[in-house]
Amino acid sequence: MNASPDAPTILMVPGLRDHVEDHWQTHFAKAHPNVRTVPPLQRDKLDRSARVAALEAELSHITGPVVLVAHSAGVMITVHWARQHRREIHGALLVTPPDFDAPLPAGYPTPDELRLNGWLPTPRERLPFACVVAASRNDPLARFERVAGMADDWGARLVDLGEVGHMNPASGFGVWREAERFIAEIG
Repeated sequence: MNASPDAPTILMVPGLRDHVEDHWQTHFAKAHPNVRTVPPLQRDKLDRSARVAALEAELSHITGPVVLVAHSAGVMITVHWARQHRREIHGALLVTPPDFDAPLPAGYPTPDELRLNGWLPTPRERLPFACVVAASRNDPLARFERVAGMADDWGARLVDLGEVGHMNPASGFGVWREAERFIAEIG
C-alpha cells in the first residue's frame, strides 16, 4: 500500500494499553508512510475525555482526508469523539470493540471504573462516516452478537474475522495483512 500524494492520512487510535510493540497497529504504522498514531497519554490514562481530547489534538495537525483505524477501546474513543466533533472523516476501520456494558475479564477496568471515567453509556448513534467493524467470534472482551449490534447501530459493515481472539499479540497477532484490504475499501 503505497501512499499517493492525495491518499488519506491513516490515523491509528490504540486502545487502553496504548502502544504495544508487536501489535498489528504498530507494525502497520511502521510499514506505511501516510500513517500517524494518537500518542499515549502520560496521565489520566483511563479518562475517556482525555482520550477523546488526544484524538482531537492529533486530528488538528492533519490536513486533508483521514481514515481512522481503531482497535479495542480505541473504537470507543472514536465513537465518543464522533458524538462530540464534526470534522469530516473519510472512513474508519473499527477492530474488535470491547463491550464496556458487560463485565470484562480480570485485569481490565470494572464497569464502575468505566462509568466513573466517562465511558458509559456506549454511544450507539449512527456514525457520520463510512466504517467497517471487524469482529472476532471468540473475543474475550465482547461477544460477537454484541459487536454485531454495535456495528448495526453505528451504520457499519460488519466483517466476521472468525476466531481471532482480541486481535492482539496475546491472541497471536502481530502483522495483520488483511488490515490493508479493509483500509483500502474505506479509503
